[in-house]
Amino acid sequence: MKNLHLIISSLLIIPVALAYGTAPNKLLPLLFNFNTDTTTDIHNIFRAIMGLYLAMAVTWIAGIFKTKYWATATIINIVFMSGLAFGRITSFAADGMPSYVLVIGFIAECLLVILAYFNWKKYKETVS
Repeated sequence: MKNLHLIISSLLIIPVALAYGTAPNKLLPLLFNFNTDTTTDIHNIFRAIMGLYLAMAVTWIAGIFKTKYWATATIINIVFMSGLAFGRITSFAADGMPSYVLVIGFIAECLLVILAYFNWKKYKETVS
């Protein structure tokens, strides 16, 4: 249970990262119905996001396997998922409701924040 938030986050974020970065001109139009062939800058942005997401996953995986990294990985997980959720709330207010896939993502991010915070409060003394 202590690592559940890190495991779920890693399993979710790695495929998302790869979808964003490995072939943005093929996968993103299928997932989000927009054209990415117009500029190299769009590819660069999505590949940078891929790198950021993969770096987060590496941190979370390190926290799963190395107790001394668990607290850091958990805090980063809380901040990362909170940041995504905050960005989505901002978009909901500014842009309206997105597709159901992104709403599900928002719900998952909120649940992971809650789970990670619960685990942080419960286990932080045992890992420091």
